Amino acid sequence: MRIAIATAAALMLAASAQAQPLNCANAATQTDMNLCADQAYRKSDAALNKAYKTVIGRLKDDRTKTTQLQAAQKAWLFFRDAECAFSASGTTGGSAYPMVLSQCLDALTQTRTKELDAYLKCQEGDMSCPVPGR
Repeated sequence: MRIAIATAAALMLAASAQAQPLNCANAATQTDMNLCADQAYRKSDAALNKAYKTVIGRLKDDRTKTTQLQAAQKAWLFFRDAECAFSASGTTGGSAYPMVLSQCLDALTQTRTKELDAYLKCQEGDMSCPVPGR
């Protein structure tokens, strides 16, 4: 957790020090690559939160399913953070650590978002789908 806080602080300082907007397609410095990876992750995280809120909204009349989804999401967040800490551990202490960590968080977050979005597009009669249609 301390590493994440320190990383976030370093990214904020670097972002505020930048005079011109980032060109993530041509990021040349490690700082820029770290910032671009963080931006991508933040975008994915926003999409995940939107999908999660939509699923929760559809489950509003079913307290049991809502509780189950909340438990699953908490477990998934714990898994994602632990997996990415492990995945990025080869760069711990290095300047690439924030980038590698953010890339992992981004990839797993995008995958989870797709899973939640799939619950919102179930075919009628799909007994394996826990989320009711609109």
